[in-house]
Amino acid sequence: MQINLTGHHVEITDALREYVNTKFDKLERFFDHINNVHVVLNVEKLQQIAEATLHVNNGEIFAKADSENMYAAIDSLTDKLAKQLNKHKEKMNHH
Repeated sequence: MQINLTGHHVEITDALREYVNTKFDKLERFFDHINNVHVVLNVEKLQQIAEATLHVNNGEIFAKADSENMYAAIDSLTDKLAKQLNKHKEKMNHH
């Protein structure tokens, strides 16, 4: 799985990059059909925003989360993605 990580108004530190990689590695353990991921970290005023588009077999999954803390936003983002991936997986299994 390839992860493209982009920052808007935020410096992508090694710690942030490592955190994103760890979280998405966990997702990939549950869902092996993630081809690539585009993650955008953005800071708007006091909001830290994390969003991602996952390219999966038969589609794309997008989620966005925000928090006052970037790490919390990334946590929330990966939780949302996991839920969407579950739904996607169920749909795939029913066909």
